[in-house]
Amino acid sequence: MHPFSFATTAQLICEPGAAARLATLCREREARSVLIVSDPGIARLGLLDGLLPGFAAEGLTVAVYDQVLADPPEHIVLAAVAQAKAAQADLIIGFGGGSSMDVAKLVALLAHPQNEQALPDIYGVGNARGRRLPLIQVPTTAGTGSEVTPIAIVTTGETTKMGVVSPLLLPDLALLDADLTLGLPPAVTAATGIDAMVHAIEAYTSALKKNPLSDLLAREALRLLAGNLDTVVRDGGDREARQAMLLGASLAGQAFANAPVAAVHALAYPLGGNFHIPHGLSNALVLPHVLRFNLDAARAHYRELAPLVLGDALQPGRCAAEQLIEALAALNARVGLPTCLREAGVSEQMLPQLAREAMQQQRLLVNNPREVTEADALAIYRAAY
Repeated sequence: MHPFSFATTAQLICEPGAAARLATLCREREARSVLIVSDPGIARLGLLDGLLPGFAAEGLTVAVYDQVLADPPEHIVLAAVAQAKAAQADLIIGFGGGSSMDVAKLVALLAHPQNEQALPDIYGVGNARGRRLPLIQVPTTAGTGSEVTPIAIVTTGETTKMGVVSPLLLPDLALLDADLTLGLPPAVTAATGIDAMVHAIEAYTSALKKNPLSDLLAREALRLLAGNLDTVVRDGGDREARQAMLLGASLAGQAFANAPVAAVHALAYPLGGNFHIPHGLSNALVLPHVLRFNLDAARAHYRELAPLVLGDALQPGRCAAEQLIEALAALNARVGLPTCLREAGVSEQMLPQLAREAMQQQRLLVNNPREVTEADALAIYRAAY
């Protein structure tokens, strides 16, 4: 066993209906003024409407910043920080998908009264310093695992993104409540679910920091996600399956926060930056092609994961790793997602540029079980086209 370190969110509550106690949980942390960071979709669906009166009942003031965009640009982060300071917030809640939770992490750090860093100062690994405000994360999709990761991604230009990676971004509490995900549209459910599966798979095959704890979490995450994805896509109201997906996504988040993701994510980012394809779908579109590229280097690991995805459908006498790739290649069509880049609106002439941009993701590519060159990236995009 190689030496390793492991860090994750301090507390996790996994319970349908637990969001009803959100105000009480804030008061128990001695908060007086709370800022909830969310997005327009959450506001439109009214997911916060039943929760906000509880804050007054607990003697807390509460403000809501609900303008977070997917792939949040810097100005969104700065606007949320400004609102937190104006409200003198002493506790931040991220409520929504990965983008809302990422912004909440940065607000908790940058809005702390003693913070002296600007947003550009903290890009990269380990550059954030000082303290942050107490932070609670409440995911409303089962996908990103942002509630248990020390990472926040910000859009810094037309197609470029930067990450902030620091243990300071790990929240104090992640609250997993399936009631907040009931009725989520099938396409969103499918894409975020596959995103979480990618987290588990890439953590399990991560070249540099794979460890016994991340392996344990990744395997259980993949079992939960693969075993419940079809159910939640077919029946958005299945509470038990929704809770299993939330837990699976969170376990996968804990795994990849400690054994980082690799080429699937590196090739997915340019798709989101150039074509605004949702992150989960971007991952799903390149996943089987990256796995096939990695096959010779990761065959043993894929063989170990195959039973978790295929279950009784795993055929004896055939290569289990090959069966895993085939099953994941068929997943998009089964859950109603585009099956190739062409169907997702990607133009073929852009493939060389996408390959060049993917090579800028060396922070991720170093974790891949097989080295990826620009020519390799282009070949993978062409296979996915």
